[in-house]
Amino acid sequence: MNGVQISLPLETSVPPGRYFVRHRRARRYILRVEPDGRLRVTIPRGGSLRAAEEFAARQEEWVQRQRARLPMAGTTTAEHSEVRARAQAELPVLLSGWAQRLGVQVDAVSVRDQKTRWGSCGRNGRICLNWRLLLMPDWVRDYVLVHELMHLQRLDHSPRFWALVASAYPSFREARAWLRRHGPGLR
Repeated sequence: MNGVQISLPLETSVPPGRYFVRHRRARRYILRVEPDGRLRVTIPRGGSLRAAEEFAARQEEWVQRQRARLPMAGTTTAEHSEVRARAQAELPVLLSGWAQRLGVQVDAVSVRDQKTRWGSCGRNGRICLNWRLLLMPDWVRDYVLVHELMHLQRLDHSPRFWALVASAYPSFREARAWLRRHGPGLR
């Protein structure tokens, strides 16, 4: 087998929303709460399903805290998929509207599941946006869009760049403060 992961069949004793993956290179049991709230339990080489279940049960309080922090806590997988699909359709249109207003040309836009960024702009003029932008207030999302568009004119974070952002979006400081305060809870 070439792959390093295999999904284990779910047994009747496994709670819903939990799945197990055996990973040859893992050295310990690992828990990960997926964006849709499912719990992924990684079993290391030589580990057992029973030990993995016991490990996950001992960490149930941590799992519940992580699930509560999810931006879409309490939503179903279908609802989660619906928001991502809406982001694919709406964010490029919103970015295009801002680009027109600001007189900049966007070569390409993609919407992705970025873990650490709200957006990015490459030297090739391609802008990538995080689908989670739909989960924040419009005025904060608009700041992120403007921020990335200004990178088409200046691909750095120099004082000149921030002057461009300020001229295009005067309330950018408030939006940045909102992101610092509330953004981590959306990821």
